[in-house]
Amino acid sequence: MATVIPPPSKRQKREVLERSQVQQDVASTTIAGSIRARFVDSEGKELAETVEIPLADATERNVSSLLNTLLQRDREDFTPYRFRIQIPNSNVVIDSYPTPAEFLEVLRKHGVENPFETTLSLTAEPQSVFKDNVVKAATRMAHRIPGHGQPILTAQFSPKTGAILATGSGDSTARIWNTESGTPKYTLQHSGWVLVCSFDPSGAYLATGSMDKMVRLFDPDTGKQIGKPFTGHSKWITSIAWQPFHLWREDGARLASASKDATIRIYITSGVTHHVLSGHKSAVTMVRWGGLDHVYSASQDRQIKVWNASDGTLRHSLNSHAHWVNHIALSTDSVLRTAFYDHTKVVPSSTEEKRAKAKARFEKAATHNGKIVERLVSASDDCTVYIWEPESQGSKPITRLLGHQKPVNSTAFSPDGRLIATASWDNSIKIFDHDGKFRATLRGHVAPVFQVAFSADSRLLVSCSRDTTVKTWDMRTFKLKTDLPGHEDEVYAVAWSADGTCVASGGKDRAVNLYYYEFNIVLLREASDVTRFHCSNIEDAA
Repeated sequence: MATVIPPPSKRQKREVLERSQVQQDVASTTIAGSIRARFVDSEGKELAETVEIPLADATERNVSSLLNTLLQRDREDFTPYRFRIQIPNSNVVIDSYPTPAEFLEVLRKHGVENPFETTLSLTAEPQSVFKDNVVKAATRMAHRIPGHGQPILTAQFSPKTGAILATGSGDSTARIWNTESGTPKYTLQHSGWVLVCSFDPSGAYLATGSMDKMVRLFDPDTGKQIGKPFTGHSKWITSIAWQPFHLWREDGARLASASKDATIRIYITSGVTHHVLSGHKSAVTMVRWGGLDHVYSASQDRQIKVWNASDGTLRHSLNSHAHWVNHIALSTDSVLRTAFYDHTKVVPSSTEEKRAKAKARFEKAATHNGKIVERLVSASDDCTVYIWEPESQGSKPITRLLGHQKPVNSTAFSPDGRLIATASWDNSIKIFDHDGKFRATLRGHVAPVFQVAFSADSRLLVSCSRDTTVKTWDMRTFKLKTDLPGHEDEVYAVAWSADGTCVASGGKDRAVNLYYYEFNIVLLREASDVTRFHCSNIEDAA
């Protein structure tokens, strides 16, 4: 006798009805319509014919795949793109690509009354010149180099090549390393802890700052000191910033040094003091030199000051923070640090050509909506981060970024200027877009995160922590990419080379760890920013 299935119960009927209603609600929110788009490169040259894209599928990743298909590339040869939207008949450019749900609202907000009958120009910017999904984190370190006698407090790569790394330590020395061979090259002497080291944008000089109150200049190729130590500060040096290369003058390059004595001094490379910037009431924790010839300084007096580098006068005081300002970063840090060096590895022959190329790279990176914009981000012990645009907004911040539960140590702009990463004592990293919109919280460290640095193509982020680990994160998925093992104690400094080939880290175990990444093509589009350890906590860390 066949088994007869009983009729559905009232509960089953109710569940079916509820599921059908939910399905109906989802369907009702489907995004209808399509947009017309033409693809152009950064110079305005057309890349592909005009196409219609369904709004429901108009994510940045889908549009990137569509462009690669139109260019008749095989899938394994796809290049990842990001897009800027040019508003027709205006100079307005939308820098942040909207989600499909936001697309129509964003277009209408910018004056496009009928988006379905308007042809949009999408400026395609390749994130890298290597193939998609070929950057793979190494599972083991390439080199572990001992040498320093005390904790490593700072690290920076030369803008010329990822083969040269400088580190500073509590053993009163800075060292220059050959990362390809994993060997030390030169030992540079101070008479106090070396808290900061900084290559100039041309790679011709290495400046080091110490608790001995002096800045010293060295030749990275020979390891010899250039001239006499730069004196004048009455307390230790906390930060150094070089003048952008396109602003260099005939009498030599300039650099700014910040000190615990609450002043910033601007030196010429001959050792002459050009200006003394005084106005802070407490230790200056960080200094940056922008492409518009402004010097930005952050202090434990809760203020950020903007100075005219040419005459040393004060332009703005930014006073929104409620506690020490630990770190600042510029949206143009990456191109300013690397000047005329880029993925082509073509170095101009003359100084004027180098200056012109450096200026062109800066202006391209800083141009938004037809004007040059240099944004500043600041991190503080008050657990907040602010975004500033002093040139247009004066002393008023653009927005305040919330979410961290403890002091924020470090912050960095991605090389493409689209993302901001913040590292905190609450064991987390947060990612925001350049307008302050929250994107993600990166969790994985189990102790305070001291520093973050982006890869040259902005697709990866590296972080170091008190928990003895170095981690890399995928900026597409905002998930952990890999753990980089090898350290035996707290990691204070991490840096990513400008050519993207090497990550270096150092900390309390006194060793430099070098990690290499595999590339099918190792030439990268842009250089990564290197941030420095929260200087006010160096004494505790060591």
